[in-house]
Amino acid sequence: MIDLFSGCGGMTQGFVQEGFKPVLAVEFDQAAASTYAANFGEEHMYFGDILELPDAYIPEADIVIGGPPCQGFSNLGSKDVNDPRNKLWKEYIRVVRKARPQVFVLENVERFSKSTEFQMLLDEADGGMLAEYELRWRVLLAADYGVAQRRPRTILIGSRIGAIEPPAPTHSKDGLGGLIPWRTVRDRIDGLPAQPDLTELPDRVTECFGHQIAGAFTSEEIHIGRNPRPLSLQRYDHVPPGGGRFNLPTALQPNCWKNKAAGTTDVMGRMRWDAPSLTIRTEFFKPEKGQYLHPQWDPIDPSNRVNRVITHHEAARLQDFPDSFLWCGSKIQIARQIGNAVPVGLAAAVARQMRTAFKAPHEEVRATWNIRG
Repeated sequence: MIDLFSGCGGMTQGFVQEGFKPVLAVEFDQAAASTYAANFGEEHMYFGDILELPDAYIPEADIVIGGPPCQGFSNLGSKDVNDPRNKLWKEYIRVVRKARPQVFVLENVERFSKSTEFQMLLDEADGGMLAEYELRWRVLLAADYGVAQRRPRTILIGSRIGAIEPPAPTHSKDGLGGLIPWRTVRDRIDGLPAQPDLTELPDRVTECFGHQIAGAFTSEEIHIGRNPRPLSLQRYDHVPPGGGRFNLPTALQPNCWKNKAAGTTDVMGRMRWDAPSLTIRTEFFKPEKGQYLHPQWDPIDPSNRVNRVITHHEAARLQDFPDSFLWCGSKIQIARQIGNAVPVGLAAAVARQMRTAFKAPHEEVRATWNIRG
């Protein structure tokens, strides 16, 4: 497989778990590329701008996967149709045409499916650059595939070996109809130390792509806390599971919230133990950005409350990364990698769907795998 805009490798991790072998990955961000290299190898990573990726570097492969940058489509982004990042799906198509995979998988935010760019992409299958591929797409909810997170993603599958539908859900909220109940925050983070021992990453560097970068760090080493102000701790203490800024007494509300009586209901929110989390974004370490307070809260005993945001390790688990995964970069860079990743469990569900549809690999692809070890 080839992974474009690979980030730290969330999508690759899901596919590798299902038996796929990466032969090329492309990533522009040094910290994310270094994390990918620490887990999957540096030799097949093209660290650089995909616009500068030579055609000669692109091997044949059975599948191309990846998610072009989504900031231009995101509800939290500028929603600028002219954002140059919105055009990078055309580079994705360039690689597909060169690699000639049997199947490709393109993922993006939910809003992408309603964009002009998405319609242009669909048009390429109607006599355009993707004419030999049959396209199928759907917005999938990560919780429906065993991830303890309510995160919607647009998944588009292109196939030249017969139409392949996105995978059917394996989980549901109530576990009805023969499905498994959603996995919960408790399933993923219960048992981790309630009070992290560290607030900083270890002082360690590694070399990737000829440059030094912080890391690589284990999952245990990114279980790091913060040092909130006393005012912040007072605010956290008033928020029950599922609650948010509206649970704060007026005296503890900043003016921007006092003057905004509706909307942004999840900010300063506390997770629920027995439900999936909401979307883990890149700034999960800031409680004013979403529902990121630790779920432990006792309504009677204040001493039995955990008044902090989730740690990087807890966020990574909610994104379904295995504890064996290694991380490179600063605290902010690692948080960005975690929040931008495709949940591993969702990627694995898509990979299983692809595996059932594949024909035997081409002989030349087998040769490429042997050359690359």
